[in-house]
Amino acid sequence: MEDQAEKLREMMRRKSGSLEKMPGKDGKKTRIITVTSGKGGVGKTNVSVNMALAYARMGKKVVVMDADLGLANVNVMLNMIPKFNLYHVIRKQKTMQEIMIDTEYGISIVAGASGFSKIANLNDGERQYFIEELETLSAADIIIIDTSAGVSSNVLDFVAAADDAVIITTPEPTAITDAYGIIKIIATETNSLNMGLKLVVNRVKNVTEAKKIADKMINITGQFLNLKVEYLGFIYDDDAVSKSVLRQRPFMVADPKCRASVCVQHIVGRMDKTELKGNGGFGKMFKNFFK
Repeated sequence: MEDQAEKLREMMRRKSGSLEKMPGKDGKKTRIITVTSGKGGVGKTNVSVNMALAYARMGKKVVVMDADLGLANVNVMLNMIPKFNLYHVIRKQKTMQEIMIDTEYGISIVAGASGFSKIANLNDGERQYFIEELETLSAADIIIIDTSAGVSSNVLDFVAAADDAVIITTPEPTAITDAYGIIKIIATETNSLNMGLKLVVNRVKNVTEAKKIADKMINITGQFLNLKVEYLGFIYDDDAVSKSVLRQRPFMVADPKCRASVCVQHIVGRMDKTELKGNGGFGKMFKNFFK
């Protein structure tokens, strides 16, 4: 088993090295963004999907991967019923390209593996196959990974693999507390220095409320965790969002001029201007995801 593990690590080193040298579209590496939260119900999946649409409007090739392995719902937001999902890739029944679905909105999705407990439990053969299949996504400019809520090992795996980790919170005290909790765990259990930690405050009444929450979070994480968290922006508490969820049609499409849509466009614009830490891209992802 030890020999097999060493062979796998060597294969990953070779693959990571070649991928780091592999430029994407316009000479840029694929940017991998993980969107996560300390608790459920803060709008994480909604933010992920609409961020993807904002990137697509900038001419980017975008893939949204639903990494919630228990209650996958990216497809629900888009009123789609995938026949296959990540479970079939993990079990080597399908390839990533076979399960990836192009949507009418100009983005592609990879449906989550509902009912699969833990990627960390994959054996060497399954991991090797999964690595090879992930590589097929490298043609994308942006990959947005929508994790499950909370601090499971699956969430930390995907956070560690990302170039940017976007933490979603709301003004609710429990959401703020849980957001700090997941940032603390990221700081202690992953190499957070090699990623951009960013905060988005969702469902706010006004700019002042958002800034107050962001300042508090940034000050606390800096003081107690010695960690820099960037305030990426906020999203208004907008009726257009709840209406879009009921219609299963993203608010960036249903109402592109609503306050929430303008906020998401601003967030993505800021994200696009920030530089990747280190080499970024798939080389970093493979090194961290299966180390």
